[in-house]
Parts: sequence; structure tokens; C-alpha cells
Amino acid sequence: MDGVDAVARFGRVLGVPEPPLDRAALTLASGADPSLDIGRWLRELDRLATGVTSLDGLRHRLFVEEGFGGNAGDYSDPRNSLLHQVLARRLGIPITLAVVTIEVGRRAGVPIEGVGMPGHFLVRPTGTGRYLDVFAGGVEIGGARCEELFRRATGAGADVPFGPHLLTATPTRSILVRMLENLRAVYRARRRPVDLEWVLRMRLLLPGVRLADVLELAESIGDQGRWIDGATLLEQRIPAASAAHAERLRTAARSLRAHLN
Repeated sequence: MDGVDAVARFGRVLGVPEPPLDRAALTLASGADPSLDIGRWLRELDRLATGVTSLDGLRHRLFVEEGFGGNAGDYSDPRNSLLHQVLARRLGIPITLAVVTIEVGRRAGVPIEGVGMPGHFLVRPTGTGRYLDVFAGGVEIGGARCEELFRRATGAGADVPFGPHLLTATPTRSILVRMLENLRAVYRARRRPVDLEWVLRMRLLLPGVRLADVLELAESIGDQGRWIDGATLLEQRIPAASAAHAERLRTAARSLRAHLN
């Protein structure tokens, strides 16, 4: 499976009203690893859930017995955003560690939901006000600590209000968007256009697509020397675009085609 195959497979996983988070996150990761055996890592999640019957048991299993934790030493390592690598290495960032916790909890009958706080993803037992920081070993934190993490991660000052509106449950598709945005930032910074391409193609399959996403995808294709492919992708979107967006698409397409002169 190459990146293009992974994008198609990701699209198929998303083709149901409520896509399974575990399979979707592993299919996402297959964009980076053509040899990924999704069944193997689903079975690993099954194994991690064996014998867990409570929230305390879930936390003990993942963060004490199995040693999952946040990779503070190399936060931008792309492996931190790939679920199978997180399961293999026991290292991740808040959102991928949250996916592990949610999926092991689901299997164990301990419902956990993701909390998409800006800057630092959290989890909580479904429908409660108890928050767990999975990046810090699954420790339970209160509202003051949540706010501290938010302000530290985002740089938001006291003029930015903090409250329940920043601590809402995050649905599966929004979790996948955030995972892809993390990878997008990493691959962009590392100048890896091949990886950036599959990430952006997956991003276009999820809600909230912006013109900037399409333009960056075309640029990543052009950075691989495939200028015609990038220009064609932009031109195909012109008929459905607004007048302002259509002009930006035309300009970007002409810029890509100019590489052939």
C-alpha cells in the first residue's frame, strides 16, 4: 500500500456515519507506513484492554504497567502522531495517547471521550467533569490545571476567556482532523512533500476544508516535480469555486505550469 492507496482506504473507512476511531486512525497512519498491518494493532488494543474493569484499572494498565507517556523530548517526531508507532514505542503526543485511552477504554467497557481543548488534548470519562492528562501519565486534573495547560500551549493571555466552551467532547472526525493537522505541521517543517501530499489528501476528505488546504496540496505535488498534476488539481476545482477563490486557483495553477517553460 502506498500513500495514494492509503488515502483511498481512509476514504472508505470514513464512508459510514460513525467511523471507528481505531481503524480510522490506523488507516491514517498507513499513509506513512505501506507495510502497516492494521489487524495486528487492533489486536494490540484488544490485549491492552484485557482484564480492565474500571477507570483506575485503565489508567494503571496504560500508564503504569505498559508505560505509555508523552514524548516531551522530541514532541515533533512524526511517529508521535502515528497510532501504530505510539502503540509500539509507548510514546506519543496528547491526541494519539488519547486515542489509545479511548479505544482501550471502549473495549473494556470504560467509556472515555476526547476533549479537544486548544493546544492540549485531554480525555474524560464520558459525560463527566473529570479530566485526565494522558500526556502526563493519565493524571487527573482540575479546571485550574486545564486552564494553565491551555494558556501555556496557546500563549493566550488573560484577555482570552477560558471555560466549558473550550472543554467540549470531540467527535471522531474532528479527532482525525487534528491528528492530520499535527502531521501536516511536522512534515511541512521537515520539508517532506511526499508525506505532506498524503496527509493533505486525507485532510480533504474531512469537514472544514479551506482553500489554503487545496493550495498547499497542489504546492506539495509541485515540490515533487509533478507540476502538471498540481495545476490540474487546482483547475478541476475552479468551476465550483467562488469568483475570488477561482482567481486564486487560476493564479496558483499558472504558477505551477510556469515551471515547464
